[in-house]
Amino acid sequence: MIYLNDDIAHFDFEAALPLLSEQRREQALRFKHEQGRKTCAAAYLLLCEGLRKEYGLTERPVFEYGEYGKPAIMGHPEIHFNLSHCREAVICAISDRPVGVDIESIREYKESLARYTMNDDELTRIAHSTHPAQTFTCLWTMKEAMLKLTGEGIQGRSLRHLLTGAEQIKTTVCEEKNYVYSVVFE
Repeated sequence: MIYLNDDIAHFDFEAALPLLSEQRREQALRFKHEQGRKTCAAAYLLLCEGLRKEYGLTERPVFEYGEYGKPAIMGHPEIHFNLSHCREAVICAISDRPVGVDIESIREYKESLARYTMNDDELTRIAHSTHPAQTFTCLWTMKEAMLKLTGEGIQGRSLRHLLTGAEQIKTTVCEEKNYVYSVVFE
C-alpha cells in the first residue's frame, strides 16, 4: 500500500513532534533545515497511518537497521516498508513482502550526471524524450527503488549497470507538483 503527502509546505512540524517516537523525534531534530525536519516527521507519520490502517498497530514504531541502513520495525519482521522524500512530497510503501520506493523532484537535466548513472539504452531514451529531465528522474527513481528494495542503497554501486526491471516497477509522474516516484515490490 502506498501513502503519499504532497503538501509538505503546510505540514506543521511543531504539532507533529509529540506524535513521533523518541527515536524519530531525535532524528528529525538533527536536521539543520526546517525542510529536512518536516519531511522526516511527515514520512514517519505516513508510516504510522499505514500501520494503523493495514495492520491495526497503534504503537509508535521504533526502527532497527539492516547492514546497509535499511530500516525495519522492531518486533514486526513480517511488515516491510520503505520511506522516501523530496522537496515537494514524502511517500511510504508498506507491504507483507520487501518493498522499495523513491520519490524525487524533477530538476534541471544534467547530462554529466546522466552519463555517470545511466546505461546506453537509458541515455538513448533520455535523448529522444521531449522531457529529458522527467525521463531522467523516472529512470533514477526506478534504480533507487530497486536498490532500496534489496536494502543495498547506492553506496559503492554503479547505477549505470543496474537493470531497472521496469516490468515490476510502478512509476508515477506528478507534473503539477513536479515530482516522480517509483515503487517496486518483491
